[in-house]
Parts: sequence; structure tokens; C-alpha cells
Amino acid sequence: MTGSENPNLRMVLNMMLRRTLYAALAATALSAPAQQVWVEAESFANHGGWMLDTQFIDIMGSPYLLAHGMGTPVKNAETEVAVPEAGSYKVWVRTKNWVGPWDAPGAPGKFQVSVNGKVLDKVLGTEGKDWLWEEVGTVELKDAAKLALVDNTGFEGRVDAILLSKDAAFTPPADFAATNSLRKKLLGLPEVAPETEEYDLVVVGGGYSGMGAAISGARQGLKVAFIQNRPVLGGNGSSEVQVWAMGGTRRGLYPHLGEIVEEFADRASNSPAASPAEYNDQLKEDVVRAEKTLDLFLNTHVYAVEMEKGEDTKIRSVTGLDTRTGKETRFRGKFFSDCTGHGSVGFLAGATIMQEEKGRMGMSNMWVLKKVENPKAWPETPWALDLKLEDFPAPKVMEPVGVKNKPNMLGYDLGYTPVENAEDYVHGEWFWESGFDQDPINGLERIRDWNFRAVYGAVSALKKYSPEQYKNYDMTWLAYVGGTRESRRIVGDFILPGEDMVNGVIQPDACVPTTWDQDLHYPKEQYAGKFPENPFISRAQFGKHTDRKNGYPVPYRCLYSKDIANLFMAGRNISVDRFALGSTRVMRTCGMFGEVVGKAAWISVRHHTTPRGVYEQYLDILKDLMSQPGAMRRDSLEGALYLPANAKKLPEVVNDSIDPKKLEGIVIDDADAELTGKWASGEGLKPHVGDHYSYGQDKGASARFSFAVKESGSYEVRVYWQPHANRGKTVPITVLGADGEKTVQVDQTKPASGPNGSESIGVFKFNAGEEASVTFRTEGSNGNVHLDAVQVVKQ
Repeated sequence: MTGSENPNLRMVLNMMLRRTLYAALAATALSAPAQQVWVEAESFANHGGWMLDTQFIDIMGSPYLLAHGMGTPVKNAETEVAVPEAGSYKVWVRTKNWVGPWDAPGAPGKFQVSVNGKVLDKVLGTEGKDWLWEEVGTVELKDAAKLALVDNTGFEGRVDAILLSKDAAFTPPADFAATNSLRKKLLGLPEVAPETEEYDLVVVGGGYSGMGAAISGARQGLKVAFIQNRPVLGGNGSSEVQVWAMGGTRRGLYPHLGEIVEEFADRASNSPAASPAEYNDQLKEDVVRAEKTLDLFLNTHVYAVEMEKGEDTKIRSVTGLDTRTGKETRFRGKFFSDCTGHGSVGFLAGATIMQEEKGRMGMSNMWVLKKVENPKAWPETPWALDLKLEDFPAPKVMEPVGVKNKPNMLGYDLGYTPVENAEDYVHGEWFWESGFDQDPINGLERIRDWNFRAVYGAVSALKKYSPEQYKNYDMTWLAYVGGTRESRRIVGDFILPGEDMVNGVIQPDACVPTTWDQDLHYPKEQYAGKFPENPFISRAQFGKHTDRKNGYPVPYRCLYSKDIANLFMAGRNISVDRFALGSTRVMRTCGMFGEVVGKAAWISVRHHTTPRGVYEQYLDILKDLMSQPGAMRRDSLEGALYLPANAKKLPEVVNDSIDPKKLEGIVIDDADAELTGKWASGEGLKPHVGDHYSYGQDKGASARFSFAVKESGSYEVRVYWQPHANRGKTVPITVLGADGEKTVQVDQTKPASGPNGSESIGVFKFNAGEEASVTFRTEGSNGNVHLDAVQVVKQ
């Protein structure tokens, strides 16, 4: 754990940085002629097939365009710019050879620049180890220039900016500060960005936690500014990253928490899915934009904080950069919520920060291949990691809709049309993760690029060493936006220890239920041998359990900074230790943190108090608000809460477990079965009957569910299971009744046809008082046999 710098020292360092920037700007202004044109790549009128990458602004100074074609050159990005006067202009491009840091052979990100329809000879993206200016050549221009970025490879070429200079002797600055000073000068940006009106709540970060905070605050009548640096909402749960939103909602002390989250949460069938549309970005944006007192600012990256004059513990505004135009805006607010995941606002404001030096989790970039009739030729990738098939897990075949993520689907409109043949898709899942113990802030681009090298190396290995199986597969999706799991956390008035979850220590301000086990990721030893300094396959290490049914209620004091008087936080950057983080970091849970923040922000504004003051003086009001339905709203700060007539109605909560006492007939749980051989118990596949289910494939193992009926007659026998890819396809089940034994087979890789995972295996005769049984065996099952419950119902 490390603390932040002293806040006063931080202010001094920020002032020194500003002076350095101004000095560099002055030096540039003296040396650079007026006849220069700076063209931001992100400002191109038509991006073509190039993607806007905003993840690394704090590292390299700007968004950039990325040729993310997965081995197929992307369409040209095009724009037209005016030039100050006719003449000869030298063309410079700021770019990067992204495999340069590892001295990898070749240069995958090759591209060229076209000026007025002529492609210049210089091939770019081949030099150096970091961002730099490459000289392209000299062109003759009149009053305008039509520029195009021409991708040669489809393998992640990148462009920050183009600079046209009439001064043949001019060379752009190499260092970060001078480059950004020149950028601001030539773009004509003001030294001091304009300031907005004062918002009640400024929410920074557009993932689940930010959405929860922004919507919740707006429904309390607050004027909310909601700032997101991507073009879509959802964060890791968006179409750009495709991580399932996990965590139980609508339970515990305040069962209405999570109702807002369920209005916009994904119902995806796989992670990643065959189609990114399954993550329903449009629904998320529609739910946000429906709030009349909420202003949404997409494509806006917050990179600076301004404190109130004379108060180093109170934020006045945050400065956001429009990632398409370069325009800057200062967003002024009474209160702020850091939902960035990285604790960026808190860090900039001087809040105390926690971050592990060792054992830190990494970042994932997942991927998808599809079987096609006419596959594209896969290029050579000498710059990728040199992998064999034993160096990584084979991609898994996707499951049809309803097999996975079922509890989050039942009763909901999926919001998408499932693909017809899920079995034609294979995917690399969450465990394609690297960056363990590396810098999760300044090292992010390098971590993402290492993941690129790993994934492209794996695809090359599949094509080379298993051609019969993979020759007809094309790569259809690869996340270029990384899914980060752990970085900075902001210290609040209470740091939640993971042991409190396990021991059930309930605080007086307990609120959001966290149901996920303490899930931390580490390199998987099986695949770490070839690149021990930077493994790229992870394993999940589940620690001690939490209460999965009701959840452990996280204290409200974890949701605001102990140092910054008007700063809330929600998401994975809240005040918890790393073991608790393993549970609280999942997205549905993070969204509920946001819901509480929105309510607490209303109390802070309405009662002229602080986040801490809510705990100290107005906790009963917060508890009352958390007890209200998520759709409740007020039309003004002083207005009464009411439930709109058009409030969205949610399906009933799908419980993780089914009470066997509430099922009809005779129910025998797996806990009461007579087991022979080795069986394991589990709770991950939901819902299950009773406290858990059992599973196993030990040779010769069996499970006998015995019972006796009170009245002779015909009875329907039902068995319960939840499907999984490793379950048996031909599980033998023998029923002993009045007519002797009869054996049937079931496929437990597929969902049961009845409600809650029940499957009728037939109608059988049983005599009163005689012992009867249903026996499962592993022999011939072709996979794990799943034992949950047997139900016997009189006909």
C-alpha cells in the first residue's frame, strides 16, 4: 500500500509543471514560424476504418487513431485542411512503432500518408521505441490539402497528429511537454478553458458506477454533468470490452438498490459474444438521456482538477478534453464523483491513494474467431509472440443463448437477436490477461500492446499448428480497449477489510450488497513458462466466500474521500483492501455504489453538508432513500419523491437458490443423497436447489436419491441441473419403481426444459411404503455429472 504525496507538495509540483509548459510554449512561439498547420488525427472528418483510441491520453498527450483491422488493412481516414499560404510544406507525422519496446522483428503498424490524392513514399510506424515525429516528405500546396491515412497492414498502426510546416528547417519537439504546448498554440486553444455553470453533481467515468451515480442523482432532482471519455457508455460492460456485468442486485438490507442498474444492464449470452451488439450500448445511452436534468458529455477526457481558491481540500472544477476536437472545458460542480476506475479525479485532487506494489491484477483484451466459408488469408506475424499450441488455452466454442448468464436474462428483453449458429464462434475469454504488477496507469498502452502480441501470436499458432481445425476461421473481434481490473483506490473514512465480509461484521452505515466471492487473478503457472517476466494467461483464485444470497453490505464510508471534502467515489476505486476488492469490483455491484452516491449527493446539496456529514448527521435520511424504488424521482431539490406512471417494471428477482420446501411433491436434495466415489460441491451455477449442488466424474461414482411414496400410483420424476460445457452429454439416470429399473440419459451440457433447471425424465409407478430411488452414475456420462435435486410429483 502506498500513500499519496502531500497535497501541498502536489500543488507545488502542478504549478511547476504548468510553468514548464508555459516556458516550452514560449520557446516554441519564438522559433516556430506562423506558416504551420497542426492536424489532430482524431479531428479527421472521416475516420474510415480507423478507431479513436482515448485510453492513453495521460501517457502520450492526446487521443489517436488506430488501424485496428485484425490483419486486414482498414479504410482510409480522410479530411481537408486549409493552409495559410501557397508553397512548399514539409509533412511530419507523430506515430509509433508499437512493437519497438521489445525490439520485435518487423513493424506491424505500417501506414502511409496521402496528400491531395498522392500517396507519399515514406512508410511510417517503423521507427523508434516510443511516440516520435517522423518526417514524411515535402509537398506543394495551394490553399488547401486533402489528407488521408492509408493503412498497409490492419495491425494496429497509430497516428497522433500531422504537422505541415513551411519552414524547411523546423523540427517538431520530441518531448511530451513541448509537443503539447505546440499542439495548443497551433490549434488556437485558449490558455484557460471556459467554465460551465455550476452543476450539483459532476460524475466522471461512464461505466456502470458512473451510470448509477448520474441517473440516481438526476432522479433526486440534481443538475448532473456526466462525463465519459469514450463514445459509448458501460465501461468494461460496453461493446468495446464485452465483460459480463456480474454481482447480485435487489437483495439484502435495501432490496431496491440495483433497480436502476437493471434498467440498463446487459443480457449477453457470452463474454465476449458473437456480436458486440449483445452489450446494448444504445440502451445504456437511452436510459441516461431520458433524465432531463442530466447533461451527457461523451468523448470527453478529464485530465486536470482545479481546487477552490484558498481551499486545498475542495474541488472547484475538472477540466475535460473533447477527444475529437481538442476543445477544453472546465466543469464546475458542488460535488464530484470519481467513477473512473483509476481514481483519477481523486489522485489529481491530492486524495490519499492505495495501490498494491505486488500481487496486482492485470488487464484483459478478449477476442473472437468465426468459422466462415471463404476465410481470409492470415498474414505472417513475426513481431507477435512466438507461441506453440501448448503455450495457451485453446479458444472455447460459444454457448447458445440461455446456457450462460441465465439468471440475468430471465424475464428481460434481451435487446438483441441472437446469432443463429453460436457453435461457429470460438473466443478467448477473461483469462487473456497480462500486466501483473506493472504500472496500471503509465504502463497501460504497453500492457495492451503486449496483449495484442499474445493474441495475434496465438491465432498464428492455431493457423500453423492446427490448420485442419482453424483454417476456416476469421478473426471478427478483438478488444482494443483494455479491461482493467485493478489500479488506484481512494482512501475513505473506512477501509473495508476482506475479513469483515467473511466474518459478517456489519457496520452502522452498511448499504450495497456485494455477492461475488473474493476473486483475485494471478498468472496461470501452466502457461507462464515461456514468458515468465510477462505472462498473458491468468487464473482466478477465489478466496473466502461472502453471503451470496443476501450479500455483504459495504459501508457508505467507503464511498467518499477522507481528504477531499466534496468528492464521492464509486466503482473499483472505492475504499477497500485488495481482498475486499476481489468482491466489490464486479459491475452490477459497482453500479449500486453509484446509486447510493447519487442519493447521498442530494442530501449533501439539499442539507448543505458534505459526504462525511451525510454519515455523521443524515444517515437516517440516506437509509430511507435507499429503501425507495429506483424509479422514484423528484422534480426539484425540495420536491417530494413520487413513482412515475411510466416507471419501468422489472421482472421478479431470480434467487440464487431454490428452497426445496417450496417445491411440490417429494424433493430430495443432493445433500441428502447417498454418494459413493468422489464428488465436489459448487454454488456458481444458479439457481440451484438448497445450499449447493454436487458434481463429479470419478470412475465408478454414483449418487442414490432414495424416497418412498405414501400413496401408490403414477408419479412424474424430475431432476434438476444447470448446464455447463464440462457436464456430461450422456448422463445415465436409473429409476427404481414398482415395475423395476429403467435407465434414461440426459445431456447436461444443455439447459433443462422445465422451470428453474428442472427436467422431466418420465412418469413411473411407485407403491406406497416401498423404497424407491433415482440413481446417477458417472460411467458413460462423457463429462461431469451434475447432482442438484430429484422431485417426485403425483399425477
